[in-house]
Amino acid sequence: MAIGILGGGLAGLTIAAHLDRECEVLEKESRGGGHCQTIQERGFTYDAGGPHIIFSRNQEMVDYMVSLLGDNVHRARRNNKIFYQGRYVKYPFENGLFDLEPQDRFECLYHYIKNDYPPPRTNFKEWIYHHFGKGLAEKYLIPYNEKIWNVPAEELGLEWVEGRVPKPPLEDVIKAAVGVETEGYTHQLYFHYPAHGGIESLPRSMAGRVPHIVSDFSVESIWRDPGGWCVSNGHSVRRYDAIVSTIPIQELAASLEGTPPEILAAVNALRYNSLVTVSVGFDSARLPDYTAIYVPDPEIRFHRLSLPAVFSPHNAPPGQSIIQAEITTNPGDGTHEMSDQALLADVIDDIQNMDLARRSEVCYGRVLRTKYGYVVQNDDCRRYLKQAKAYFEQMGIPLCGRVAEFEYINMDVCIERARKVASRLNLAAPAVAVPMEVSI
Repeated sequence: MAIGILGGGLAGLTIAAHLDRECEVLEKESRGGGHCQTIQERGFTYDAGGPHIIFSRNQEMVDYMVSLLGDNVHRARRNNKIFYQGRYVKYPFENGLFDLEPQDRFECLYHYIKNDYPPPRTNFKEWIYHHFGKGLAEKYLIPYNEKIWNVPAEELGLEWVEGRVPKPPLEDVIKAAVGVETEGYTHQLYFHYPAHGGIESLPRSMAGRVPHIVSDFSVESIWRDPGGWCVSNGHSVRRYDAIVSTIPIQELAASLEGTPPEILAAVNALRYNSLVTVSVGFDSARLPDYTAIYVPDPEIRFHRLSLPAVFSPHNAPPGQSIIQAEITTNPGDGTHEMSDQALLADVIDDIQNMDLARRSEVCYGRVLRTKYGYVVQNDDCRRYLKQAKAYFEQMGIPLCGRVAEFEYINMDVCIERARKVASRLNLAAPAVAVPMEVSI
């Protein structure tokens, strides 16, 4: 069975690495990795699509991902902060209440204990108020989430929340308010990261197990004939007995010939945010040892800063340091239309205003844009997604990965689902063919 895998990101490479059938990966760029690509430039190493650290609630998945890196592993302890009204507050916010002004501390604790908000019915904003109370909701959780998702919290659904925003025990919130050390989100308190080469080392390890990868192949059209599936980039056609899609669901729908108008409409109604990453190198090593800084302030353009050299000390040259800013954006919001130069200057100004580094120390800067950055689970998402997935399932095209399934999943879940897809394909039929290419 010759299987064509559309997309050479982490999901596509993982499927191919676990197939015992003849297969081939089609990747539109010159190298794979997708959202897990890494930039190595002038001694700086950072992840193009924002930081990707290795953690999971599933220890088996952590062990598996770490095993793929061999000896190229650095283990670190989270030291995240939230920049709130000029203060660096411990993360998560509810575990850092003692870092707040006394009045803010009181309001967060009081409204967490005395909380009469009813159970949520339809949206994420209701969920936040019910689980965290007015203080935590309005000071941090709502402004931060509206900033990262670029949509009002009442327009976000509930399906994606479970397990991602855990409710802290009352005991921990009280301890945090009076200054007793507590830790939240303990499944990510310790994490792993490649010592060298950034997170792209992970998909590179998968790629080493895949015999057939076709680079610079942009999927433009897909159709089925009596011989199987045909995939074209406009210059040549690859033929397969079966295909799997890990490319954005919007691009699959547009490329697949005969997709009904109602399916195209459903897919195009799915909302996503683009991501801009702004990486700034400094000719100084005076940065704090924070792993990341969350920024709910709507007056600051980025929602998060990360410090790649804390993930691994090899991510910056000796005596230098690097900060990466993440900005979610959509066409028409003003940020999307800014030039790279203007975005870089804006980020540097805010980094200086946050007293992290000086403008005079800047020695490197680069802006990268990712079209499909975050899937947005708004009110209508599930209805449209169910309709679209049912159609592709009927067509016999499995979907796998964050942008293909349109699910907000991390690397661990992505790999886990990809291995399951490979297992199902391995059971489907014996190997009978080799991928073929014909010119058109």
